Amino acid sequence: MVRLGGSATASHLAAFQGLEAHFKNQGIEFDWVLYSDYDAVVEAFVSGEIDLAWNGPLGYVKIKRILDDSCRVIAMRDVDINCATLFITHPDSAITTVEDLMGKRFAFGNRSSEEAGLLPYYFLKQSGIDPRRDLAAFTFFEERQPSSRSDQRDVIERVQLGEYDAGAVSRRTLQALTQRGAVVGGSVREFWSSPGYSHCCFTARGDMEPEVYRRVAEAFIAVDGNDPAGKAVLDAEGCNALVPGIGEGWEFLEKAAAEEGLV
Repeated sequence: MVRLGGSATASHLAAFQGLEAHFKNQGIEFDWVLYSDYDAVVEAFVSGEIDLAWNGPLGYVKIKRILDDSCRVIAMRDVDINCATLFITHPDSAITTVEDLMGKRFAFGNRSSEEAGLLPYYFLKQSGIDPRRDLAAFTFFEERQPSSRSDQRDVIERVQLGEYDAGAVSRRTLQALTQRGAVVGGSVREFWSSPGYSHCCFTARGDMEPEVYRRVAEAFIAVDGNDPAGKAVLDAEGCNALVPGIGEGWEFLEKAAAEEGLV
């Protein structure tokens, strides 16, 4: 029996139900459990209560550090490889480089968002801009007036309106909002992009038997949108495919999390 754990969200419920049907079709005994948050998933994985974890990026970094690398990234969504954080501004803005942010107003997404909160804060500091010292003002989404918008859409709209001179969003989110028509193309301008990094991942325990690991890895990659169970998984997770996991791409996040005392 292989047991998967994840945080209790509607999308994870739908995805895990689809994975249960898919794994059983692959001849693998499979069970799953949802936890209150990602930290509870980390605790369950470290204790051995679950064999697989559907981790957010920070959850993976925590597990990796606690277990001293005794875990493996077994699979990922196709959208979680080579992610990027963008700094955006108004099309008419004079801002063209990170250095131009000195003395400007900057909007972040959720403080807990790796791609729009933690990482852009870290990237700014690495570029020589200390937000607390060098910006005229900056806020995270939680610190602004309550909004029904998502945190990154809020960043985009506040930059469009000129309330902030610049802001941080993920490349994936900006592309998705533009494709859906929620953001008019050309209404904001990208002036900086981070190096690529990895995001969420399915993590397997390091002591999983090699043959079990092989079968589980193959089962993840075999998820197919033409199959009802596979379609349920991919639709719930907002991706086109599950792909082989990679062990690289969390270095920036680990450094940023360590600097902020999160790991």
